[in-house]
Amino acid sequence: MSLLLIGALLAGAPATADTVIGRWKTETLNAIVEISHCGSSICGKVVTSDAIRANPALKDVKNSDAKLRTRPVQGMLMLSGFAPDKDGVWANGQVYNAEDGHTYSGRITPIGSDQLKLRGCVFFPLCKTQTWTRVR
Repeated sequence: MSLLLIGALLAGAPATADTVIGRWKTETLNAIVEISHCGSSICGKVVTSDAIRANPALKDVKNSDAKLRTRPVQGMLMLSGFAPDKDGVWANGQVYNAEDGHTYSGRITPIGSDQLKLRGCVFFPLCKTQTWTRVR
């Protein structure tokens, strides 16, 4: 799977928004995703990636919704709807993967202050995990 399919079931830091707020480098494509507050939830937008650096006008051409295929990937919302759960992770979110145009259920687990484990699932247990590292 890809850049945007992510996560893991690891014990992490308490689920405070400040733990995950900031810019994160993904495992693939040297993408940078900025996670911020979205009401009581958190969300994440694509800042850049190898593909965006090669083509700043890169569009979301594989989106399953034909009306969204002309939107730019840069600045696109790819993480949404995450809320803290009792286990100290951000759960019940959505992960959009521009590489295949699909949205997956997601979970974000902070590992200390400088790493996140992200999991995206078609359905459990069919999941993909990545570790993202904080960009300072």
